[in-house]
Amino acid sequence: MKIPLCLLAVLGVIGAFDTFYYHEWRARLPAQGPIAAPELRIHAARDFFYAVLFGTLPWLGWHGGWVWVLAAVIIIEIVLTLWDFVVEIGVRKPMGDVYAGERVTHSFMGIVYGAMIATLIPVMWRWWTLPTGLQAERPDVPDWLIGALLLMAAGVFSSGLRDFYASLGLPYGNWPWPKIRRPE
Repeated sequence: MKIPLCLLAVLGVIGAFDTFYYHEWRARLPAQGPIAAPELRIHAARDFFYAVLFGTLPWLGWHGGWVWVLAAVIIIEIVLTLWDFVVEIGVRKPMGDVYAGERVTHSFMGIVYGAMIATLIPVMWRWWTLPTGLQAERPDVPDWLIGALLLMAAGVFSSGLRDFYASLGLPYGNWPWPKIRRPE
C-alpha cells in the first residue's frame, strides 16, 4: 500500500493546487453564478468520492465483496471526471476557455491517478481473496502520510460542500469573490 498511498498524496497536492489556483483564484467558479453550476456540481460529486478514497485507504482494508464497492467508487469518479471535461467546455467558453496550465494540471492528475489505480489493483486483488468486511489495516507508511491523507480527505470533502453550496446559488456561495454578472 505504500506506493498507492504515496501516489494518492501526490494527487491530493496537485488537486489542491488545481482547486485553489485555477478553480478559485483564476476562474473564480463559485462567483460565476448559474453558468458555472453544472461544473461545480460535478466537482462536488467528484470531491465526495475522492473523500472516500483519501479517508479510507490509509487505514481501512476493503476485503472480499467490499472490493467491488471500492472499484465502483473509482469507476464512478473516472466517469465523473470525463463528464467534467465535456461540461467545462460549455461552462468556460464565456470565460475564454479552460486555462492552458489547468489542462496540463488535469493531464498530470490523470497520469498520477492512473498510476495510483495500477498500483492499487494488486492490493485489491489480495483483498478480494479475504473474507468480506471492512477491516482496520495499518499500512507500512509514516504516520505523517496517514495524517496528511486524512487531512486531504477533510479538505476535499469541504471543497465538495463549498462547490455544491455555490452551485445552488445560495447566499454567500460566491465568497470570498464578488458575484460575476454576465450580460444577458
